[in-house]
Amino acid sequence: MNEFEAFARVLAQESGAIIRRYFRQPMQVDRKGDASPVTAADREAEARMRELITQTFPEHGIVGEEHGVVNPEAEYTWVLDPIDGTLNFIAGGWMFGTLIALLHQGQPVLGVIHQPILQELVLGSDRGTFFNDRPVSVRSCTKLSQATLLCTDPYLAQAHQDPLGFERLRQEVQVYRGWSDCYGYVLLVQGLVDIVVDPIMHVWDIMALVPIVRGAGGRVTDYQGGDPLRGSSLVATNGAIHEAVIEVLNPRP
Repeated sequence: MNEFEAFARVLAQESGAIIRRYFRQPMQVDRKGDASPVTAADREAEARMRELITQTFPEHGIVGEEHGVVNPEAEYTWVLDPIDGTLNFIAGGWMFGTLIALLHQGQPVLGVIHQPILQELVLGSDRGTFFNDRPVSVRSCTKLSQATLLCTDPYLAQAHQDPLGFERLRQEVQVYRGWSDCYGYVLLVQGLVDIVVDPIMHVWDIMALVPIVRGAGGRVTDYQGGDPLRGSSLVATNGAIHEAVIEVLNPRP
């Protein structure tokens, strides 16, 4: 793991250097097949990480948002999202990050969130979660009425989940804010917020976040409380209020 962690840091540094060159600069924005935006920064950052992986660990697999899948049956697979929060990046906001995960036989054993503008690095594994090399953990919050909730886009709950459940949760918590993408999880594992909800996600969004949240003592499931690795959504909390959050999000008739 020491070797893999050191290499993940290199991936973060190399991709971050590319992303910084484009930040708050005029750029062309293209639309992918699902209508999501992509820029040269996304493509070049992922391409550089893939090049480094292929050079260093040619037997490893790669799954990337922008450039597809290589060697899917490999024992070890790197899962890459070069810019999680591309809309924020395009608008000049810094609430985005690079997600890097390492899977061993399909299970995420290492997760990284790198914010290249602030130069913040979160690294999580079964050895714990670290923010710029400092160990961090979720905070103690036992009541929804005292909790802070983050969600990247509440309208996604209307499109992909039960919108009444999300609205009910928003009303029950003490504070709700819309800024999130992967940076919401950076705040969660530092004990600054208590709940992060993402109604729809992809494999490259999820894999890095699971070991990061768990390493900080938090809990992570899909929207219905199931295995996050098999789902297409994510709910992460400090753990103590997780069941209550899931119950509110999924109201029974």
